[in-house]
Formats: sequence, structure tokens, C-alpha cells
Amino acid sequence: MDSLDIIVSIRKIVRSLNLESKAIQKDFGLSITQLLCLGHLQNSPDYRSTHKELMDILSLNSSTITGILKRLEKRGYVARLNNESDRRSKTITLTASGIKLLEETPNVLHNRLAKKLQVLSEEEKEMIQKGLGIITSAMQIKGMDASPLLTSEEPID
Repeated sequence: MDSLDIIVSIRKIVRSLNLESKAIQKDFGLSITQLLCLGHLQNSPDYRSTHKELMDILSLNSSTITGILKRLEKRGYVARLNNESDRRSKTITLTASGIKLLEETPNVLHNRLAKKLQVLSEEEKEMIQKGLGIITSAMQIKGMDASPLLTSEEPID
């Protein structure tokens, strides 16, 4: 296998994700990262999470998470509540509208892929993760966040 085969496979994955993202945006007015955020809240205890947990889970920086949460809160899908144990921070919770939206959204590509990956053995999943780790290291992008969009402040190498 030469490097072109790897690049073509990566391009297929990126293209598939972009097409899925555009379809979700068109049909529901939400980005994939917004849906992933809502999905994380849906799977969290009491439908709650913290800003930091969302940053870690979605591999996004703080300002990107803040923007996502502001848009979701404006549409009534999440609420930011005072954190009882730390008054400096807020707890993010999924609202009834957010739950209803998740029930109406299609089984997005991420979820389909996650279900397919669940049937793989731990050894196979580790091989995939190791391979992706090798690619991200070779591309020198291990520290890059997983933000869906480039901003004008980000340099393009």
C-alpha cells in the first residue's frame, strides 16, 4: 500500500463527514458538533456535564465550546445552571426540547460508525486507534483541536 491509498481513504472519510454535516445542517439547523454535544449530554448522568468535560470529550477549545453552548442555549436545547459545588462554574444540562430534538434527528454518521465500531474486538479497535495515532503524529496534528471550522485567526500551513 502506498501513501496515495492512505490519502484517498482519509479523503473519503472527510468527504463523508462533510456531506453528513451539510445534510444535518440543512435538515435541522445544527452542526455535527452541536449534535455531538447534545448526544454527550443525553448519555451523561442526569443529562448534565461541565464545560471542561465537553472540551475534553469533543476535543475542542474553550471558545468553540462556548459558542456551541450559546447557540444551543439560544434555541432552548441546553441550559446553563449554577454549579452548587463551585459557584464560579456552570453545569450544562439538556432540556426537554433538546431531548425531543435528539429523538427526531437521524442516526448521524458518527452514531452509525460508533455502532459499527462497537462490534469490533478490543484488539481491532486498538489497531485502528494506533493507526490513527500514527497518522496524526506523522501529520504533526496530535495537539490540534477537532473544531469543525477554520477561523480567520488560525494559520494555514
